[in-house]
Amino acid sequence: MVFASSCTINKDIMFKTPVDYAFDTLPAVPATDFTISPNDFLQFRLFANDGFRLIDLITDENQRAPNQRNMPTYLVVADGTVKLPLVGYVPLGGKTLREAELYLEGIYTQFYNRPFVQLTVVNRRVIVFPGGGGDAKVVNLDNNSSTLTEVLAQAGGLANRGNASKVKVFRRKQGGGRYVYEFDLSDISGLRYADLVMQGDDIVYVQPNPELARELLQDLTPVITLLTTTILVIGLVRSFEN
Repeated sequence: MVFASSCTINKDIMFKTPVDYAFDTLPAVPATDFTISPNDFLQFRLFANDGFRLIDLITDENQRAPNQRNMPTYLVVADGTVKLPLVGYVPLGGKTLREAELYLEGIYTQFYNRPFVQLTVVNRRVIVFPGGGGDAKVVNLDNNSSTLTEVLAQAGGLANRGNASKVKVFRRKQGGGRYVYEFDLSDISGLRYADLVMQGDDIVYVQPNPELARELLQDLTPVITLLTTTILVIGLVRSFEN
């Protein structure tokens, strides 16, 4: 009973799925660019005359434009809208960056001549569990087209215990919940998944192989210690009796 309750085999494996679990299927034509999602922070720059003149919406027009690192950011709220200068809340959720830029250029034509918009998502990141246990990494998506292979490489590659045939990706759905994908990257046939473009808040989980010998020994050690101690005590008692 003590042994069963203290069993540690496979306890470091997260997100277990039943043998018959129905994983989601990737779209026939996966997205090649991520889309704007709630909780994204956007840097927003607006130019007039197709980019000839920068419009500073924070300071006076005659002042120098702010350093890009110090530019304000705008939060995409839960319903996919974001509040921008002059126009208020606009729906950008679900659009790619290019689609959102073109959409905003159309809106700002009522205020400026031939507006040119630049958008950057500044808080996109992926959590990667490379399969070693205790070595998870948070990878920033500095590249809008970062792939599964790239984020695994940035996380240091698969750990020694990582099972390349069980690489799971958990991706947020519009409206809540997550898609659950599983990829077999153990041989060349898995190369078609290598270029999967990562999206913000993706979780990449490489399932670790259990270290059965070590974990079994760890579980048996208390039992062996208890038996050894019991035998020693019995031996001492009998020696005193004699």
